[in-house]
Amino acid sequence: MTAIAALGGTPSALAAKAATSTIPIVFLTGTDPVEFGFVTSLNRPGGNMTGLAALQSELAAKRIELLHEMAPKASVVALLVNPSNPYTQTETRASQNAAHAIGIELHIVRASNSTEIEKAFGNLSDLRADALLVSADLFLIGRHKQIVALAAQHALPTMGAVREYAAAGSLMSYGPSLSEFYRKQGIFIGKILKGAKPADLPVEQSTTLELVINLKTAKILGLTLPITLSGRADELIE
Repeated sequence: MTAIAALGGTPSALAAKAATSTIPIVFLTGTDPVEFGFVTSLNRPGGNMTGLAALQSELAAKRIELLHEMAPKASVVALLVNPSNPYTQTETRASQNAAHAIGIELHIVRASNSTEIEKAFGNLSDLRADALLVSADLFLIGRHKQIVALAAQHALPTMGAVREYAAAGSLMSYGPSLSEFYRKQGIFIGKILKGAKPADLPVEQSTTLELVINLKTAKILGLTLPITLSGRADELIE
């Protein structure tokens, strides 16, 4: 038995889907797998694909609210996205709606490689951005140390989609556990290698979300942790 683990989010899932309709595929995606045609439904996938959905776009509004709560004076915020990821359009739309609702001016900056990430931070200065949100795109997550280092150079409050950002020094992160997702993907692969069919394995959605705040970074940025956030944070890094 052979199976494909599509580790790179929506782009790799789409590539695997285009490559085969017979080999079992286990995906990780931040958007609705039904909308992108990976499965017929979450409970009954119905084809050769199944996996895990974080539905990150639905968390975009919450990230903006949390960042605004932590840095209330940030009236101009940038969202760093990967334009090569089809998921980006969904997250961008959700973020723009959320920003508009609370009176934040949101600018979209794009990067699909390391050089473009460097250039994006130059654009942030031109936009006079007060804070930065980073898309849940897995390429950008893979470059989180570069992004956090650049954010520190620019003294820019930054929020990522997974704990790895805050652990590396960004101000905050909010989203599912990436390590837990990979662990569960391994369980899916194990079941398939033992004979289970993807069509019979319901897609799992993220149910555990982590709010992590880096207090050391907050102090450097001159920000005070609101009482309303201190009690809701799953982890405070000192």
